[in-house]
Parts: sequence; structure tokens; C-alpha cells
Amino acid sequence: MRNETRGTVELTLAMVLSGTLGIFVVESGASPFNVVFFRCLFGAAALGAYSLARGYFTGHGLTPRTFGLAALGGVFIVFNWVLLFEAYEATSISFATVVYHTQPFFLVVFGAVLFRERITAAKFGWLAVAFAGLVLVSGIRPGDTASLKGLGLALGAAVLYALSTIVTKRITGVRPHLIALVQVLVGIPLLLPFADLGAASELGAGWGWLAGLGIVHTGLMYVLMYAAYAKLPTAKIAVLAFTYPAVAMGADWAAYGHHIGLVQALGVPLIVLASLKVTLAARTPVAAPAPRTDGRAPEAASPVATRVG
Repeated sequence: MRNETRGTVELTLAMVLSGTLGIFVVESGASPFNVVFFRCLFGAAALGAYSLARGYFTGHGLTPRTFGLAALGGVFIVFNWVLLFEAYEATSISFATVVYHTQPFFLVVFGAVLFRERITAAKFGWLAVAFAGLVLVSGIRPGDTASLKGLGLALGAAVLYALSTIVTKRITGVRPHLIALVQVLVGIPLLLPFADLGAASELGAGWGWLAGLGIVHTGLMYVLMYAAYAKLPTAKIAVLAFTYPAVAMGADWAAYGHHIGLVQALGVPLIVLASLKVTLAARTPVAAPAPRTDGRAPEAASPVATRVG
């Protein structure tokens, strides 16, 4: 199998897995804080075991600075998950996922505010297109507090993910697997005060879904993504990334009968197209991370590469 073909298969599978994440969250029956806490716990075990087996702890490249940046990114990541999972409860997996995919636009805004990056006329135009799509997708009517709450939660999750991306992109010379491991490890003590361990003890079959979130959606999924990024051009990664929301919407409909309305559906392609254009305009480089060099390893932070739950 050719290298690029294998990368395509790996990333497609990773995005399909990501699209089923919402089902695991809902079926676990746990609160969003409990879900994220145990996702971090199981995910740390999975990523730690993989990194150990691959020898990634040797010549890891972590310094106090890079560890601190990874930890700060982890703070944003875990609370991003909490808000996203709360958005699932407030509205639906489909709605929250589509709104969550406004992340690239927050990256553009933060780049302009924090780093004085110029917003071109083209980017500004695509931001306007995405905003129009968001208005259509929201479909919020007067008094529709659930949709308004879900919209706010999903947008908040997108903002936190964008912040995590900005922080993590400043880490160099560290494998993305180790960056992700640090992030989920940070989530364990960070979320422990918010976790209801008493309620978790009564989950029963829900434990299987929580273990799946950590092992499959945090361990296996990230391993597949990072393996694929080194093999694929940015344009193909950007296109394949939209397998995630497509699968999420299909899974939400198949499992729970949730689907967005006709007017809302008109906004989906606007957000997808605008997101794709902004992402490709960034021309994010994709290169295999090297643990013993100072080469940049930002795959874990790329807006294309990490637009997953």
C-alpha cells in the first residue's frame, strides 16, 4: 500500500471514530465532568502504554518550558471537552458538532488580536460566510433557551480549542503523542474536584463506554491521526477532516433520530466551505515529528489536524 494511500485510510478511520464520540458520551450516562475525567484517565493509560512501547520517552525533548506549554494547552483542552459534551446534552450531537467546527475562525481572530496577524479581505469574507452559516444552523427562535445554551457551549468549546492550538503550536521538538499525554494527565487532577465518583460507581455498563472514550477515542484515534499526518499533504487532511462532522450527524440521526431542519441544513455547507478555505489558506506544514531534533512537531495543534472532539 502506498504511503499516501495508507495515510488516507488511517485518517479516514480516525475521523470516523471521532464522529462516533458523541454516542459514547451519551450512552455512558455520566455527567460531562465525569466523562472528561475518566476519558483523561483511560486516555493517559492508553497513550502512556503506546509511547512506552514505541520508546518515545527516550529523548522525549520535554523541557520545563515545553512541559508548561503542553500543560496549559491541556487546561484548555479538557474544559473544551466539558463544554462540548454539555452542548450535546443541551441540544444534540449534530448541532453541537457543526457549531464546534467554527474553531478555525477563532484562530484567525486570535491571530489578529494576539499576534497582529493581518486578516486579508478573503479571510474576512469567509468569516462573514461562516457567520451566516452559523446563524442558519442555530435556527434559534425566541424563547428557545436550550438551543441558545447549546450554541453558547459549543462556541465556548471552539474558543478553548483554538486557545489550546495557539499554545501547543509553540512547542517544538516533542512528539505529538507526548504532548497529548501531558494534556490528558493534566486533566486528571484538574477535574478531580468536579468529578462525582459516587455517581460514577453506579454507572454499570456505562463504564464500557467511558473506557472506549479513553482507549479508542483518545488512544487509538490520536495514534491513527498522528501516523496519517506525516504521510498526507495539508489539502487532503483538510478535506478528510470533514468526515468527522458528517459521521457525527449520521450517527446522531441513526441512534437518536436527531437531525437538523431544512433551514439549518443550508448553513452546514457554508460553515464547511468557509472552514476549509480558511484552513487551506493557513498552509499549515505537515511533517513527521522527530524526537531528537528541534524540528517543529505541531501536528497535535494544527487547526486541520486536531479539529476533533
